[in-house]
Amino acid sequence: MHGAGNDFIMIDDREKNFPASDHAWIAETATRRFGVGCDGVILIQPPDSAEADFRMVFYNPDGSEVEMCGNGARCVSRLAAEIGAAGKDMAFDTVAGLVRGTLNNDNSVTIGMTPPFDWAFDQPIEISGKTYTYHQVNTGVPHVVIEVDDLEDLDIMEMGSAIRYHEAFSPSGTNANFIQVTGANSLTLRTYERGVEAETLACGTGMTACGLIAAKLGKVSAPVQVTCKAGDVIEINFTNTEEGATEVTMKGPAVHVFQGELQYANNPS
Repeated sequence: MHGAGNDFIMIDDREKNFPASDHAWIAETATRRFGVGCDGVILIQPPDSAEADFRMVFYNPDGSEVEMCGNGARCVSRLAAEIGAAGKDMAFDTVAGLVRGTLNNDNSVTIGMTPPFDWAFDQPIEISGKTYTYHQVNTGVPHVVIEVDDLEDLDIMEMGSAIRYHEAFSPSGTNANFIQVTGANSLTLRTYERGVEAETLACGTGMTACGLIAAKLGKVSAPVQVTCKAGDVIEINFTNTEEGATEVTMKGPAVHVFQGELQYANNPS
């Protein structure tokens, strides 16, 4: 499935048979051209809490497990409703906390994002001898946001990797987002994702972070229409507060691409 071009291998693992401990095999499967290829592997597992319908487990293409993925959350919501793991209105456990989703009549999905935290504004950072101003917020995973004059000419691999591995964000690193404000309620962005270690066509938590930061800076107002690299538009809605923001939601597509079977390399049977 994909959400705005952010693509995932989706696994119904309610019986917990998937070899989740074999991170090397997960990474091999996620590698483009040599495996199936994806931006992440998502499992639907039994819930951890009484409030949840199921548990979402997310692995980056390098095999590492991370807290949350916004586009993946939309895809897992649609799939869970379709396979009977949840109704159209659902709640699911993630490492980042309980997430609520709604499968809309047009098969788009609205996600209630986890409360944003770790806000910071107007922080200096030096990259290749030049000082930039960045802002940050954690929308399930950490994100840095930098406003630039020209997204198209941006060397996102150089800039993104420099920020992702910068000592200011060690030891875990961060995701790096670059934005241009295009209207009173709109912006465009490009994202370098930690764990993917490259630019992705979309990043749900990144789009959420950019909408929130741009609004806090007074550059846009909610709801914010965020256009990602793939060209899809995601709607980010929220209520600003003195402490940050509440009632944060993200609405966008969740699309099936194909269905197949994976053979576990260490268990050919």
